Amino acid sequence: MFTWRYAFMRPEDLPRARVIWESTAQTNLRKSMWEARDKAMKTTSNRDPMAWLDYGPVWLRRDYWESLCECWATGPWQERSQAVKRNRSTHPEKNVHSRGSVSYVTHNQKLHHEFERAPAFRELFDWTHKRKGTNDYISESARTIAETYDRTMADRYAEGTPQPDLDPEA
Repeated sequence: MFTWRYAFMRPEDLPRARVIWESTAQTNLRKSMWEARDKAMKTTSNRDPMAWLDYGPVWLRRDYWESLCECWATGPWQERSQAVKRNRSTHPEKNVHSRGSVSYVTHNQKLHHEFERAPAFRELFDWTHKRKGTNDYISESARTIAETYDRTMADRYAEGTPQPDLDPEA
């Protein structure tokens, strides 16, 4: 349907269209699955995925939903879920970005288009960690990270010496 709707596209446009389609579908599926789990949990008033077996979305085959519920009920999935919840609640300031829940790659592409060149690491960091319209970092932690990185880079690379865009060790 996607290629039919855009039948005017040239054959050489199809690979790019496929990439865009797959990216969009992946994002939408992830969101739809999260919403389906959330709805099942609220409907049953139960956090146990095995209680959700009869409350799957109409757009997903029942056997697929049941296998997902079984997967979500397993120890490794539950352990990882609990670890992520602990990390988010322990360090709330580290889970805030000024540009929302958008991937690093997407931000990088957007800035590349805007600057008409690849953005430097610090430009990308500032883009995602400063409030829109101001020069304020979203958290004290973000400010400290940026300052420490700049100081470390200045210490490692003397003025006039070529400096890499990103030094992971810094």
